[in-house]
Amino acid sequence: MHRTLVVDDSPTIRRMVIASLREVCTGGFTEAATGLEALEQLALGPVELIVLDLNMPDMHGLEVLKFVRSHQSYRGIPIVVLTTRSDDSSRGAVMAAGASHYMTKPFVPQALAGEVRALLERQNGGRRHAGAPEAGSV
Repeated sequence: MHRTLVVDDSPTIRRMVIASLREVCTGGFTEAATGLEALEQLALGPVELIVLDLNMPDMHGLEVLKFVRSHQSYRGIPIVVLTTRSDDSSRGAVMAAGASHYMTKPFVPQALAGEVRALLERQNGGRRHAGAPEAGSV
């Protein structure tokens, strides 16, 4: 099964993201505290989704995003950028670089889970993603 890679220099945010996505992303989670760690994790095996912060100490998240989009083997991975930056120029640069979605912190866990569920369903050709509740289920 493919993993979800959660990249943020804050351990608290990483835990919150994982808790928010546990029912949506059923392949397990890998964490990275820096951009360089994220690139190392990509090389270790298949990743189904990346949740990526922008402001990190060693490598800006935009650089990580551009790296992922520039490599054929990683190009199709959905990337949700989750950041404190709410300005239009940051949003525009990230979306132009190929992010799948842009969300600001603080985030609503249900909104993150809903967006990720939709991204994974689109990625899987409209099929319901494993672990996603059926429509109308509680």
